[in-house]
Amino acid sequence: MPAPPYTVPVARTTLESNLRRLRAALERACVSAGRQPGAVDLLAVTKSVGAERALELARLGQRDLGESRCEGLMEKSGRFAREGERARWHFIGHLQRNKARRVVRAADVIHSLDTQHLIETLERVAREEGRRPQVYLEVQLCGGEGRHGFAPSAVRDAVLAAGAAAHLELVGLMTMAPPPLPGRDPGPAARACFEELARIAREIVADPGLRAGFAGGRARLSMGMSGDFRQAIAAGSDCVRVGSALFESLPEGASEVGR
Repeated sequence: MPAPPYTVPVARTTLESNLRRLRAALERACVSAGRQPGAVDLLAVTKSVGAERALELARLGQRDLGESRCEGLMEKSGRFAREGERARWHFIGHLQRNKARRVVRAADVIHSLDTQHLIETLERVAREEGRRPQVYLEVQLCGGEGRHGFAPSAVRDAVLAAGAAAHLELVGLMTMAPPPLPGRDPGPAARACFEELARIAREIVADPGLRAGFAGGRARLSMGMSGDFRQAIAAGSDCVRVGSALFESLPEGASEVGR
């Protein structure tokens, strides 16, 4: 009997549709903000899905992938290596210093440097491992349980420290919007938070001594998740961290995973 015709699995076609729809939404948000389409990078956060979903994303052309836990990063990056698949791995979660070595070995970009001690640890580990990851300084602009980051008043000293680290490439600043309040539109609070980080970045790079600490003399902004990427793009985000909007209607569908 002839072999049955090959059909693409429903989950993959749904994922491809979600990815296409999300990219179109990012372009529309850029245009609405008076920015060029494609001005913002998409970081697909895969922490709530398995390695198969991450592999499917990479094979669809989405190579920037993010994990917020060391264990997930190691498991997925190891699976990619065994499959001969390429990705640019981002670590976006709170990084404990005792896990720094494993993260440095696997991650190309780390978005969550939040203390002077962590900068020192990552510089030492990166030197020993022969690595030079790109890094963002996390800035704490709102309260909330489990939130981390430098206070705005401490960002200048953090930029000096990270910029002087020979084995770290400082590329920008990262923040998270405040948790939404029940019954309240989260948009205005998110927009205010993102605009504040953009203001801090402008002040930092206006100082030549601080600007020199950033790769290319520019502070990129990592901000915006599934529920607030439009506000982040309007405020000047260069990279949005999106998970749940990608995995809607999939068996391994996610809760909010943009960290």
